[in-house]
Amino acid sequence: MNRQNGSIRRAGMGMMLLFWASFIGFGSWWLYGFLEAQRNPNAHLVNAVTGQEEPIVLERNRSGHFIATGRINGEPIEFLLDTGATYVAVPAEFAERLGLERTGSAWFNTANGRVRGDLTLLDEVSLGGFTAAEVRGSVSPGLEGDVALLGMSFLNRFDIEIRDARMILRPAQQL
Repeated sequence: MNRQNGSIRRAGMGMMLLFWASFIGFGSWWLYGFLEAQRNPNAHLVNAVTGQEEPIVLERNRSGHFIATGRINGEPIEFLLDTGATYVAVPAEFAERLGLERTGSAWFNTANGRVRGDLTLLDEVSLGGFTAAEVRGSVSPGLEGDVALLGMSFLNRFDIEIRDARMILRPAQQL
């Protein structure tokens, strides 16, 4: 009888450990997803169907920025929408991975001061189902990771409206 109680206890402890490991694992997975949705509430835009002419509605993240996931030359990348940036600015590492051809260099005034970067031409930039071809870009040595600045060389194709915590991008009306 004593031997049977010991094996039942071990089985009970094993089940309890399995429960807590599952609970902690599921809780961590859920918390990561929750925090990621707070950081980039517009990540779903990377899967939007191209060719639609509907407005793109972006939500601010917790920091007050408009971040959205889109694509450059078919590769997913996170965009920080920056109406003060002239070009779509990509990190040097991302440019190398895409094999972007550098067509010249220029000085840029950034929030961190003047920096020298390279100019390039992006074959295709897409966000929320809207795709633009031959978008002027820059390779910026100060950017890191997979976050690009979505500047006016792409955004000038839209009428931009910012209201409260939303940015609405509508395809610009051609005159």
